[in-house]
Amino acid sequence: MLPPLFTASFLGQPAWLWAAFLAVVIVLLVLDLGVLHRDDREIGIRESLWLSLGYIAVGVLFGGFIWWQLGAAPATEYLTGYLIEKSLSLDNVFVIASIFGALAVPRVYQHRVLFWGIVGVLVLRAIMVGLGAALVAQFEWMLFVFGLFLAVTGVKMLLGSKEEATGKAGMETHGKADVEDSKILRLIRRVLPVTPQLEGGAFIVRRAHPVTGKLKRFATPLLVALLMVEFADLIFAVDSIPAIFSITTDPFIVYTSNIFAVLGLRALFFALAAMAHRFYYLKHALALVLVFIGAKIFLVGIIGKIPAPLSLGVTAALLAGGVIVSLIKTRPHGHESGSLEARQAVRKS
Repeated sequence: MLPPLFTASFLGQPAWLWAAFLAVVIVLLVLDLGVLHRDDREIGIRESLWLSLGYIAVGVLFGGFIWWQLGAAPATEYLTGYLIEKSLSLDNVFVIASIFGALAVPRVYQHRVLFWGIVGVLVLRAIMVGLGAALVAQFEWMLFVFGLFLAVTGVKMLLGSKEEATGKAGMETHGKADVEDSKILRLIRRVLPVTPQLEGGAFIVRRAHPVTGKLKRFATPLLVALLMVEFADLIFAVDSIPAIFSITTDPFIVYTSNIFAVLGLRALFFALAAMAHRFYYLKHALALVLVFIGAKIFLVGIIGKIPAPLSLGVTAALLAGGVIVSLIKTRPHGHESGSLEARQAVRKS
């Protein structure tokens, strides 16, 4: 018999469900940093793939747990949200790779930045999901705003694909030069005293002030990279949070699918950064997914609510099609192997 505190409802679900989710995430993070990566070292592609596979397995098993506890429909919504979030976050890999390249963060320390970035994601996504849930609960018409936003975003992605094919957008847009010229980066350097070079794996160090000689705390470029990664995640969440709220308004499903998808993507970073240019056409599929999800909300009044299994099937089919077309079109000896800028930037990262 669970204590009343655990059986009480929190954001629409029993508190013990939230506690179980947080326990799983904490165990994963402790195993990741405390056991598997206790020491700073480079993460190879093989290890990255195995680690990501483990995170994916846990994420899918949690979907089975939701099915067992809440039923088939919430579990299907969870899996749909998981797929969409994982796919939408793919562009985030390009941005993170550019941040590491611009700030000259060696591969040996990149896992440390990505790991602690997860802690920030847990907090930032919780705030955004809470705000989204409050808005939807108070103003039902916000769902139509989300739907319109997603549809417009999808159309813009499709219209912008031709420009990206010439190498004028895509990776170049999020390239090293753009990171160095970023207003956020300039603001961070204005607000925080930053050491001119890395100080091992430290985020903050105590050094003598060059003028007064007194000991003072300085941020290192590693902390700057962490703050930039967190800001990038915040920007990408602007797309992903409305997308999942367009599938379900249950904050538990929205938050858990978001977090498990991000956990798996961060684990996959080292493998994905080396071959991200192979998934060029996935962006076209993502654009169609966003248009589909946005249109769903407006179709409810015409044909009724689209069943969750159908939404999952359409989403999975579009994303799988984008992956297959990308792998075929970007074969090493093909004519469309991704932009030269993208491949060079990925190699340098």
